Amino acid sequence: MAISGHLKLLFVFITLALSSNVISSKKFDELFQSSWASDHLIYEGELLKLKLDNYSGAGFASKSKYMYGKTTAHIKLVEGDSAGTVTAFYMSSDGPSHHEFDFEFLGNTTGEPYLVQTNIYIDGVGNREQRMDLWFDPTADFHSYSILYNQRQVVFMVDETPIRVYKQRDGVPFPKDQAMGVYSSIWNADDWATQGGRVKTDWSHAPFVTTYREVEIDGCECATSEDLKRCSGSTVEKKGNWWDEPVMAELSVHQSHQLIWVRANHLVYDYCADGGRFPVLPPECKRRRG
Repeated sequence: MAISGHLKLLFVFITLALSSNVISSKKFDELFQSSWASDHLIYEGELLKLKLDNYSGAGFASKSKYMYGKTTAHIKLVEGDSAGTVTAFYMSSDGPSHHEFDFEFLGNTTGEPYLVQTNIYIDGVGNREQRMDLWFDPTADFHSYSILYNQRQVVFMVDETPIRVYKQRDGVPFPKDQAMGVYSSIWNADDWATQGGRVKTDWSHAPFVTTYREVEIDGCECATSEDLKRCSGSTVEKKGNWWDEPVMAELSVHQSHQLIWVRANHLVYDYCADGGRFPVLPPECKRRRG
């Protein structure tokens, strides 16, 4: 079923705006499920918490897959000494030739800033990392982290400010024709996450807890191969989706200025500028804006 309008997945009740304008409410667990360590997934009122201790991390996954649209998670990251931990919010398809769009929040020692790593996999190939710090403390309150995906671009946003854009261009790999689920998790990655693995997880500070206030998905739901064809635009039935409007093919002027500001003030690593890893510049890095 193609979904248009706004789908807000509250952790107690979920309002689903369907293309037929019929409104229904469902509980969180009808659309999401624990993907591992369900005993480390904790409900507290309207909040959901994922817990990491020296036994396990935890994660959840959407039951449905989507082709194009936007997903947003409102997250408060692990407070205090979070070194060695990673919280991820991402979209991914299945299989070895999968597509994947990652937010990875890399923990740090108390007083040091979180780093946000984004990565894009296309047909199973990643190595497209960018890292940046943030202009706020992501552990003090909830902030929104969004992935917008259409036929022209993939946009990562923080509080609706674009921090990364991957554009469709001739001769450049671009993800298409694979429906993707929405996922989030927390796990121990102290072999690489903090200062290249030099700082290890201090388990005396466990449990490490990431808190979610809500998750929103506004996308084209794919349950069958026919849904995938319709959602990807290969049939005449696909119409009326806001992310397919011409204005969504690129950033607005204001968004472009925001992206320039973010990259100038907060970008700390870009694979496109790493000649040691990539003596030959990846094709998507050529003639790239932002």
